[in-house]
Amino acid sequence: MAALIYLCLQFLCFAFAIIGTRAQCPPGTWELLVENAGIASMHTAVTRWNTVVLLDRTGIGLSNISLPNGECRDDPTDLALTHDCSAHSVLLNLDDNSIRPLEILTDTWCSSGQFLPDGTLLQSGGNDDGATKFRTFTPCEFTSSCDWVELQNITLSQGRWYATNQILPDGSIIMVGGIGISSVEYYPPRPGGAVNFPFLAESGDNQTDNLYPYVHLLPQGNLFIFANNQSVLYDYNENEIVTFFPQLPGGPRNYPSAGSSVMLALEGNYSTATIVICGGAQYGAYLNQSLGIDSSVNSTADGSCGRIVATDPNPAWEMEDMPLVRIMGDMVMLPTGDVLIVNGAQAGSQGFGFATNPCLTPVLYQPDQPEGSRFMMLNPGSIPRMYHSTANLLPDGRILIAGSNTNYYYTFTGDFPTELRVEAFSPDYLSADNSNLRPVVVKAPQMVQYGNLYNVFVTVPSSLTGTLEVNFASAPFATHSFSQGQRLVKLNITRNVSQVNGQYRIVFQTPPNGMVAPPGYYMMFVVNQGVPSVARWVQLTS
Repeated sequence: MAALIYLCLQFLCFAFAIIGTRAQCPPGTWELLVENAGIASMHTAVTRWNTVVLLDRTGIGLSNISLPNGECRDDPTDLALTHDCSAHSVLLNLDDNSIRPLEILTDTWCSSGQFLPDGTLLQSGGNDDGATKFRTFTPCEFTSSCDWVELQNITLSQGRWYATNQILPDGSIIMVGGIGISSVEYYPPRPGGAVNFPFLAESGDNQTDNLYPYVHLLPQGNLFIFANNQSVLYDYNENEIVTFFPQLPGGPRNYPSAGSSVMLALEGNYSTATIVICGGAQYGAYLNQSLGIDSSVNSTADGSCGRIVATDPNPAWEMEDMPLVRIMGDMVMLPTGDVLIVNGAQAGSQGFGFATNPCLTPVLYQPDQPEGSRFMMLNPGSIPRMYHSTANLLPDGRILIAGSNTNYYYTFTGDFPTELRVEAFSPDYLSADNSNLRPVVVKAPQMVQYGNLYNVFVTVPSSLTGTLEVNFASAPFATHSFSQGQRLVKLNITRNVSQVNGQYRIVFQTPPNGMVAPPGYYMMFVVNQGVPSVARWVQLTS
């Protein structure tokens, strides 16, 4: 029914456009940025240099872009191509949408990542020769020569494939789980190596729905960890489970039955943290397909969302339904505090060729609206974004959409071929109708410390009629329907002061500690009546 209503709206929008009258068209616009990025991005991260790291896996054969200067990678353990002169990672320049190939040596298939406090991207694990590897990418200007570095003297104590990384309050990284791995470990490595974490094994099932667990750092310092349909509050310092949360109704929610998850914006006194988990697959959709029962590719995805206040002394799931069912969706925190749900399919599960019926229509989730009024269907895209696709918030407020490869190797035939195109989706706050509300940041600090007051100066095309917001958005590592380290913190504003020259001085207070916002680089957005500025990158330190 929702799809039929949507088609009717599209028809009305088209009809009114012909006669020159604006209709109630679905919000948002799409833009093709790159026709051929050379790779299908399985992992995507935005850097403070206005560039984007796109990363696939090495054991996939030739990509569509060559390494520079005739370089090649020789790997006798690579089952696809032992002598490979193609790139499996690229850098996208957002200023002109140009591409530069990067060199990755070991297999990053279904690996994990996170930015360190100094802005370096740490990448860990993968498959085969990459299972225990750490890799770093230190961003630089696009025209410079920064590239991936494989760490030689530090390795994971256990191979981690399909694990999740999360930055901690002290700037270290915790790595949670992986196939057959019920433990956590840290970067920099801690004495003793991996720490046993039985919850991961206990939450598994016979189709391994405990992979890529959803990990959120709560503002009190403990971790909310969700796997399959179960979740706990984990004190990683003591290696103790503090709370067992109620089971989320419905089927499995993690890989290979993945929905997606976000922690809603932290604000006020930062004492409340709310987790939302949406979508997923029917139990058995992956298992049956892997056993050759092809009909499971058409099993309808889950359309429910669960919402829980993880900091409540008596937490309970509040359930509601999306307007569309969805598997492999990406939930992206917008600078306003709303959530974009994009990408994925409406049937099947994760896996090569295990899903059908692409879900082309994004949905906006508005958490501050009353239950029953939180979802809005947006303007659909035209490119299926299925298995191994990503979505990332950009500093200008757009959402970068990349990837999709439903095939074991690069395949450009069939219903859902390997996708090398990169797009951007612009939410309605970037429409021409809202241009008079969009703030322009004139002056802002480049480095801030916890708990201090700072000024940011902005102009607003129209007269200011409400209170401006200053919001910090992290740059997460997006892969497999979950953005590792994603976070939005709404800062406390002490006052807005109009200046003689037409600028507004906003006095804001930074987060009190690393539990609310771990150290590192954030996109600082100024938001006016739901319309964000172009962000300035700000480093948050002790």
